Amino acid sequence: MYIFLIFFIKTQRSTIRYMTKIKKGIYRHFKGNLYEVLSVVRHSETTKEMVLYKALYVSPEFGENTLWVRPINMFEEEVVKDGKKMKRFTYIGTKKSSK
Repeated sequence: MYIFLIFFIKTQRSTIRYMTKIKKGIYRHFKGNLYEVLSVVRHSETTKEMVLYKALYVSPEFGENTLWVRPINMFEEEVVKDGKKMKRFTYIGTKKSSK
């Protein structure tokens, strides 16, 4: 039991140190809407990496500046739309400063 606990703690600590790098900034979803990636975060129960991002449009259902999370592997995956393979989210640049 003692050896298992030490292994589990070491494994959890080493896992938490390595976060996937996702460039912060503005992304276009394959359906056309714009989002701002804020950070890569971890699920509290599974420790899986998730992308935290904010909608840059007003949704009739969810309102303005809605925050979303998506598993990192889904965020980075390719999808098929109209028979064409494309990224689910495409980086388009950094956030423009408002004056």
